[in-house]
Amino acid sequence: MKSFKKFLRTGLGLIGALIILALILVALFANQIAPYDPNAQNYDQILMPPNAEHIFGTDDLGRDIFSRVVFGSQISIKAALISVGIAMIIGVPIGLFTGYYRGFWDEWVVMRIIDAMQAFPFLILALAISAVLGSGFGNAMLAIGIGFAPSFVRITRGQVLSLRNMEYVNAAKSVGVKDMRIIFRHILPNALGPIIIQATLAMATGILAEASLSYLGLGVQPPTASWGSMLNQAQTLMSVAPYATYYPGMAIFIVVLGFNLLGDGLQQFLDPRTRK
Repeated sequence: MKSFKKFLRTGLGLIGALIILALILVALFANQIAPYDPNAQNYDQILMPPNAEHIFGTDDLGRDIFSRVVFGSQISIKAALISVGIAMIIGVPIGLFTGYYRGFWDEWVVMRIIDAMQAFPFLILALAISAVLGSGFGNAMLAIGIGFAPSFVRITRGQVLSLRNMEYVNAAKSVGVKDMRIIFRHILPNALGPIIIQATLAMATGILAEASLSYLGLGVQPPTASWGSMLNQAQTLMSVAPYATYYPGMAIFIVVLGFNLLGDGLQQFLDPRTRK
């Protein structure tokens, strides 16, 4: 309870948490919230502006934009969790072992590969990997996860390097504790704070990356509702139905802002230097 009160005092972090909670609830109860089937086409109501029946209006196929935005939240939640999950599964173990054992493989193989990957802007790297793998949500998540992995390698390795010579680690070695137990029972728990913060911030970038790949046709494929694909389909309607871009764009903005605020709040909460 005391820790929860400390988090509440972070202010903006609480706002971020509420935004993410709202996103999760919308995604979970999309069937109950959305008034229409997101893929149902009604050619009698094409490009209708926002009104009492369709509060966000309709698109060029007569589909209810509000319903599509609501169901698009499910894709965004999946994008955040799956892409960051893949990145952590790849990056955290590599960072743990290279940071703990050091040596030739750490300095001259793994870190040089990481440097080469991070020489490219993240989105360009994800775009290149996705283009090789092919279009589709699964391939987009794998591409984004691989693109994220180097940052998790670096942050985990940095934490391990700062912890591997601590007194409690040396004490565990002196009594014969095996390396695997030291890594996973003594070092990893103490390195989790920065990793969790990085994961939260990466989720925001993951949502943006998924929207970008879907916008370019490499992510979620029509007719599945995705905020990025909705923007792609609405770009040709700017002169006649600009509202078709407002709502998916605003949804992306609010959710990404929420994850960034939550990440900042967690950083204030978990970083001993900023605790009161």
